[in-house]
Formats: sequence, C-alpha cells, structure tokens
Amino acid sequence: METEIRTQSSNKPSISNVNKKRRFPLFTQIKEHGELVAAIISGLMILVGYTLTKTNGDNLAVAMFLTAFIVGGFAKAKEGIEDTIQNKELNVEMLMIFAAIGSAIIGYWMEGAILIFIFALSGALETYTMNKSHREISALMKMQPEQATLLANGTQKIVSVSSLKIGDRILIKPGERISADGKLIRGQTNIDESTITGESLPVSKSIGMFVYAGTVNLQGSITVEVNKKSSDTLFQKIIQLVQNAQSEKSPSQLFIEKFEGLYVKCVLAAVGIMMFLPYFLLGWSWNETFYRAMILLVVASPCALVASIMPATLSAISTGARHGILFKGGIHLEQLGNLKAIAFDKTGTLTKGKPEVTATIVREDISEQDFIHHIASIEQHSTHPLGQSIVLHAEQKLGLKLLQPDGIEDVPGWGIIGTVNNKEWKIGKAEFVGETIAKQFNNNISNQLASEGNTIIYASDSKGIIGLVALKDTVRTDTADSIKQLKQLGIHTIMLTGDGEKTASAIATESKIDDYIAGCLPENKVKHIKDLKAKYITVAMVGDGINDAPALATANVGIAMGEGTDVALETADIVLMKNDLTRIAEAVQLSKRMNRIIKQNIIFSITVIMLLICSNFLQIIDLPFGVIGHEGSTILVILNGLRLLKA
Repeated sequence: METEIRTQSSNKPSISNVNKKRRFPLFTQIKEHGELVAAIISGLMILVGYTLTKTNGDNLAVAMFLTAFIVGGFAKAKEGIEDTIQNKELNVEMLMIFAAIGSAIIGYWMEGAILIFIFALSGALETYTMNKSHREISALMKMQPEQATLLANGTQKIVSVSSLKIGDRILIKPGERISADGKLIRGQTNIDESTITGESLPVSKSIGMFVYAGTVNLQGSITVEVNKKSSDTLFQKIIQLVQNAQSEKSPSQLFIEKFEGLYVKCVLAAVGIMMFLPYFLLGWSWNETFYRAMILLVVASPCALVASIMPATLSAISTGARHGILFKGGIHLEQLGNLKAIAFDKTGTLTKGKPEVTATIVREDISEQDFIHHIASIEQHSTHPLGQSIVLHAEQKLGLKLLQPDGIEDVPGWGIIGTVNNKEWKIGKAEFVGETIAKQFNNNISNQLASEGNTIIYASDSKGIIGLVALKDTVRTDTADSIKQLKQLGIHTIMLTGDGEKTASAIATESKIDDYIAGCLPENKVKHIKDLKAKYITVAMVGDGINDAPALATANVGIAMGEGTDVALETADIVLMKNDLTRIAEAVQLSKRMNRIIKQNIIFSITVIMLLICSNFLQIIDLPFGVIGHEGSTILVILNGLRLLKA
C-alpha cells in the first residue's frame, strides 16, 4: 500500500480545504469514504455472483464478478498505473492487478474478485488511518478564525483575518477566538490557551501581555494590537510544523520504500520462473502451474511490510501533537526511543528562568513587609532583573501598593540609591553598601543562603545594614519528577550551566540530576554535547532555543521548551509547547512504543509472507486463502499502528 501512504501524507490540509468541508459536508464525506463504498459494492457483487453460480447462472455470475473487478479495482488500478508511469517503477498495486487478471484468465473469476475486494478494503482502511492521523491538524484549522473585528477611526468593521496588518487594532469579545497574535492594549481577561500549550487552566492576561491566535477570550471585551501577519502566527507555525512532520519519512520508511522496488522486481522474476519450471520439473499441469504462479504473485506482495511503518509513525506524531509534543519528523521520533543520555540547560529549562525572593532578613527596628515595601518602591525605577523580581514579589505576592521615591540614583553594575520619606537607602551588592558591615550582618545565615545558590541583595541606611533579600532562580516543580522518570527509562541526565560551582551543585542536588558541568558558556556546550555523543552514542539536548541553539543542533535530538516562542519552533527537532519537562519521558515512551509496534509489524508481515509462499509451493493453500492471509495481514498491521492514536 506504499503508494496510498505516499499520496495521503503529501496531501496536506489547507484553510481552503477546511472551508470546503464546512460548506459541503455531504460531498466531503462521499469523497473521503469513496474507497470504502466501492469496496462494499464490490463485495456485494461477489455475493450476488456466488449465489448465481449455485443456480446455474454462470454467465450472469461472470458479469457480476467482472463488475466487482471494475468497481473495486478501478481506483487502485488507476493509482498503480499513474505511479508506475511517474516513477518508472512497478509497485504493489500493479502486482495485485496482474494477479487478479491472471486469475480471471484461468477461469478463477470469483477468486480474482475476492482479491480485488480485500485489496480495496485494506486500501480504504489505510485511507481511514491516514485521515484519522490528520485529524489533529483539521481540528486546529477549524479553530482559526476567518474574520476579525477591526477598530479604525472609532468604528468597528468586520474584515478577513488575512487582510490584517501589523499595528492594526482588533476587538475580541467574550467567548470569541482571538484572530491574530498581538499585544493586549485595553481590558483584562482570562484566556484559554489549550490549543497552544495543552494547558486546560485559563491564563490571566492584563495590558502589555501577549495573546495568540486560536486561543479563546473567556471574559470581558479586549483590544489587541496585531504584531504578526496571519501567515506568521504561532498557531499557523504549529499547523505547518505538524504537517511537515507527517510528510517527512523516517529512516525505516525510506529503507522500506527503496526495498519495495527491488522486491517487486524479484517477485515478478520468481513468478515468471514459476509459470514454466514446475511444469517441466515437477510434472504439474499448465493450469496448476499458472494457478500457483498467480497465488505466488498475491502472497509474495509486500503490502503488509510497506504498511508496517508509516501508519504507526503518523499515529504517534498525531498523539504527540494532541499532548503538546510537536515532532518535526519521523526521524526524530524514531531516534528518541534509542536515547542513552540527555543534557539540560539550567536557566529556563530545569529552573523557571526568573529569580524569585526566597528569604528576607531584617534589622530589629523594621518589619519584613515595610522593608520589602521600601526597597521595591526604589527598585521599580531599576531595569535590573533582580530588582524587577523584588518589585513583582511586593506587588503580586504581598499585594503592596508601591511608594514614589523622592529621588533616585542608579549606579550600573553595583546597585541603586533612593530616598523615601526623607530617608536614603542604598540597595545592591555587599561592596556597594559596605562590605565590612554586610559581612557582619547575620553572616552565618547569608553564607548558608549563598551556598544554596541564592544571590544576596543588601540594603543600608545611615545606621548600617537594614536587611537583605535572597533571590534564586528556583527549580521547576516538575523537574525532580521528570528527572526521576528519565532515570527509570535508563537515561543518564546532565546539567549544563554557566553558573559557578556552588550554584550548579545546589541546583543539581535539588533537581536529582546525575551530573553537572558548571561555568559552561554557550560555545562550550557544543563541545560537551560532542563528548557526550562519543560516550553515549545517542544524546538529546533540552534548552530554551536561544543561546542553546548550537547545542540543540549538535545533539542527535534537540528538544526546546516552547512556551509559544518562535525561536523554539525553528531550532529544535521536538518542541514542548507547554513548558512541562514530564512530557520528555512521555515522548520517549511514545517513541519506544512506536518502535516496538513497527518491529512487531515487520516481523509479523515477513513471517506471514514466508508461510504463505511455502504453503503455495507445497500446494496446501488455494487462491482465496492466499488472498485472505495476505490482505488480512495488511489490515492487521494497519490496525496495530492505529493503536498509537489511543496513547
């Protein structure tokens, strides 16, 4: 069935095709199920013909069988002939056509018709499998709005999404899908981003935050400023990514396709010999010799072998997409199951990527809340990431309304000086506020915090040190569980980080990771990945898709933490749309299961072919049973691959 597979995988859905399905559902269903309808009609004609043979209506029976030939075999014959002309190479469809015609020539009309019927039925099942594997894309496309409400000159205008330009402002009402990627400039709402991230919980959005096409506005009208063309939205990139993955063939599939051409030639040569040799050497009659040659043509065809890989691969890719794991091709999915080691970037991968306040220590004459209130009020005028983390902590965690300082002086690389209520505060490194007095302030506790990977920010006034804030890029809540799952799969884990030894050691211990390499610059990561490949053969790299791009490309499999970033979609082989590390173990298990099913299919299909060939030489099997055994094995391997859709 290789030609059918190739045809299906190359027919990528488009927005226009989805629109046709919406307008003409009956026509679409007839077209999609045409092969099945033809197969059923062919089967009915065979039943009528068989009944006529029992009532001495032989001529009418032959007419019924001939009708079954034409109805059931037309589509496959047309496909096989066109493919043979295009590729200048015979295929399994042509073998089936030759076998059916040969059966009719020697008077086995019903057997030939049964061959056509089961061949058409298995082809219809394969088409169903391909359509089912494309369902994730079709479902995504149906979620892409076709119209948007454009705000221009104080009026609202319904326009096509494709006509939107960068800078346009669009209105999104409650319950509507967002029609373009953009920035929220008016209103506040909760967004259902499950189409992008797979996360079922709504995400709160306020002014200045980005929203994505295809997601749902759950409450309140909002105004969005478009920042990407409709063809460049994250939603469209996801669709394109899955389409490309489904059309790209794995090494196993490419090998089978190359093998098929040679195998078909060998089968035809064997059939040619079979038509004459038994007559002269074994004393068979011409009728028996030709009959056995036709059976050989049927049972030796590699239909089941060809269908062993692609349906299973497409099913696995579709299942991954449904779970927020996007594979860029079957080759990456296949390699993932052979993984022996996996390297992780630290920041934004094992950790959240944003420093958080982990501890606060203050002088006796001030409360912790007042302390945070004052330094956050000053730090709101700083652009330093640590300062912004303190501001976020004060506003979101403590619910404080910040003060406006009387004066601000930013000292780049050191800290900031601010005056609040006529009182001057110095905030920054120990050297900036006074290294000697900083070391004397709760020295044991501050040293312990530093050893745990925290960065210490001090604040002082005219009396000395007021207090300190410890900040740390905290480990993700799912990191330890993810590493544990990977270890259970026999995969060695390594962390690559530019941090110093103390911080790297603390994060590695908390993450339960096997090994770590500290002080690792982006350019050094490539060298370390090469070293790991030399030791473990098949290695994956997990990163955020920016500084890690060279390492992602060097690894056998590059895995990006997506969270809706364009860079991640472009650099890695696999993208985790929701920043959930547990999906990596899930993807590895999916790959292992797919590889296992493919091996089962290949072994089963080859075994069936060999048994049928031997049975034919021993004159044990007849044509109807040869047809059922051969085409039945094809149906079984397709169904076995289809199981991956339920993963």
